[in-house]
Amino acid sequence: MPTNPPIIIKDQKHGLPMSKGLLAQSFTAAGLSPSQAYVAAQRIQDELRAAGCYEVTLAELREAAARVLREDMGEQVARRYTRLNEISKRDRPLVVLIGGTTGVGKSTIATEVAHRLGITRIISTDSIREVMRGIFSQELIPAIYESSFNAWRGLRVPAPQGASPVIVGFREQASVVATGVKSLIERAVVEGVSMVLEGIHVAPGYIDPSQFKDASVVQLLIVVDDEDAHRSHFYIREVQTEGMRPFERYRANFDNIRLLGRYVEDLAHEHGVPVVHSHQLDRTVAEVLELVVDAVIREDEEQVRKREASAGGEDAR
Repeated sequence: MPTNPPIIIKDQKHGLPMSKGLLAQSFTAAGLSPSQAYVAAQRIQDELRAAGCYEVTLAELREAAARVLREDMGEQVARRYTRLNEISKRDRPLVVLIGGTTGVGKSTIATEVAHRLGITRIISTDSIREVMRGIFSQELIPAIYESSFNAWRGLRVPAPQGASPVIVGFREQASVVATGVKSLIERAVVEGVSMVLEGIHVAPGYIDPSQFKDASVVQLLIVVDDEDAHRSHFYIREVQTEGMRPFERYRANFDNIRLLGRYVEDLAHEHGVPVVHSHQLDRTVAEVLELVVDAVIREDEEQVRKREASAGGEDAR
């Protein structure tokens, strides 16, 4: 026998070897740093070999992983790991909708959340709007040819007296882009593919998650309470994009951006959509993951109750 023979996952097709890298990746999804995840994966491999376990089922491997995480990182991390595994076994696609005004970090959070959930499809509503510009002329739908915070410039008629043109313009733009968002979700349902969709246009009330019966659609909103912290995001983005998204443009429109932030937050409270107050990336991502996992598990439990109630009714007949 080789000095370090591979550990085989015997209930997978063709008995695939255990991947320490994939195991470590699943740990980062539960909130571990890459270095912590690697150490935990190495410990599990060493313990299995020390015990002479060169063939394990996937369930046994996950049980060992949860035990190590519980011992080394605490109950909360172990629980998050277990619950994320429960989601990964589901047949229904998962669609996560991450909303929020410009500059609150939606795209960064969406990327991290998608990675930790094992989702490869990430789409921005700005991309949807860009595609719609190629289909509809500016004369036909002028609102989509402006940024969300300047959509009022594309209004066909003046905003009603007493109404904010910024809000009215955004509402017109969001209602148009929401059509494309719904089509994307419907396509994901047909394909059975999970997806993270982010952008200000997934504002609460414009998309009804409950209408997609064959997918789990979880919606939430990201907000940044502190104005100075929010403003600093635009400077960082200018540096990261090498001037492609200039700070001055967003600074000049900052009041409109904050106004839209307050508007969509009010919509979230009105429609019962969770609001995540973003301060630090890792904590924000962890909170988003908790909300997604909780929502999916509640949905699964509700479906089980409905099936049991339906079976009970049939037995009674």
